[in-house]
Amino acid sequence: MDGGADELLDGLEGEERAARERLLARLREEGFSDEQLAKAVEENRLALLPVDRVLGGTHTAREIERETGVPASMLIRMRRLLGLPTADPDDRVFSDDDIEAAQATKGFLDAGFDEDRIIEITRVLGEGMARLAATITTAFVQTFLQPGDNEDEVAQRFATLAEELTPAVAPILNAGFKAQLRDSVERGMLGRDEIKAGQAGDEQELAVCFADIVGFTRLGGQLEVEELGTVAGRLARLAASVTEPPVRLIKTIGDAAMFVSPRPGPLVKVALALVEAVAAEGLPSLRAGIAWGPALQRAGDYYGNTVNLASRVTGAARPGSVLCTKEISDLTADDDELEWSAAGRHRLKGVSGSTPLFRARRAESGSQEGSTKRREGRSRKRAPS
Repeated sequence: MDGGADELLDGLEGEERAARERLLARLREEGFSDEQLAKAVEENRLALLPVDRVLGGTHTAREIERETGVPASMLIRMRRLLGLPTADPDDRVFSDDDIEAAQATKGFLDAGFDEDRIIEITRVLGEGMARLAATITTAFVQTFLQPGDNEDEVAQRFATLAEELTPAVAPILNAGFKAQLRDSVERGMLGRDEIKAGQAGDEQELAVCFADIVGFTRLGGQLEVEELGTVAGRLARLAASVTEPPVRLIKTIGDAAMFVSPRPGPLVKVALALVEAVAAEGLPSLRAGIAWGPALQRAGDYYGNTVNLASRVTGAARPGSVLCTKEISDLTADDDELEWSAAGRHRLKGVSGSTPLFRARRAESGSQEGSTKRREGRSRKRAPS
């Protein structure tokens, strides 16, 4: 071997060195250049190159444009919006699946979708798929990496499994997408006013809730990265497990979860259930804040003053509590499963004056205290704001 090749074996001895020599020989036969091999060694992903070959592209944007009619510039822009590295029109980074995707995109354009709508869909798809791909990759490695493996064994095993299992993901994704699409249609509103205006109303009256782990930033200096990720993962799992219609889990981001609901009562109960579930699992304390009002939906997320207010209320909540605005308390005052207590007036960032907030608890069934608090709640609901 020449000096450059020897550098690819630096620090390796015995079977470990022999395994890399076998892997390098096979990769060269498959067409990988020494430059590609050296870069993979430097980035500690030599064993993953065969998987890259299984999943890699063989077509250019210009070739796909000629075959489908979708402009190469649009294909490259969509690739970038998916969160993938920028490519030139003649780079072979597109696969057979990308040809099918381009044909489908052409169908949407022909049906009347404008390019801006396609771009928005692509951007949201990229955000979701990046998280899904990272999650699947981690699960794949944790499942199939075995103690005592060498690079050559891992490369062959992973490439074979990628070839066998990747097609099996498609029906799972398709089923999940259709189920979510059906749920979105069932929740959608398209009344006479929207039909007359020729535009769906994006703003809705909703209860919005944020829940976050108290002191998560401080935990970053006390826990290992993997432990911190485990805490965030357990929160996401618990948030999904306690969510019941009409409440929807919109997103989880590290230490926080966001929910919305057209009815405030079920959302308050979901927040209480999440606080209880987090405590039962021995995780750091959770707090939640809920507000009611108009919220604007865009690309699967929600925006507006109500969303901002819910976030501010969460910041005012004590560990282990669910704090709500007066509107939430008033609208659920007749719910015998909930009890309310005044939590004082708070100055919230971005909100003029002081805001009265109320703490939600599960009702103590049949207790005198619970009956009194429910009567007080009903009185507040009848009283002028």
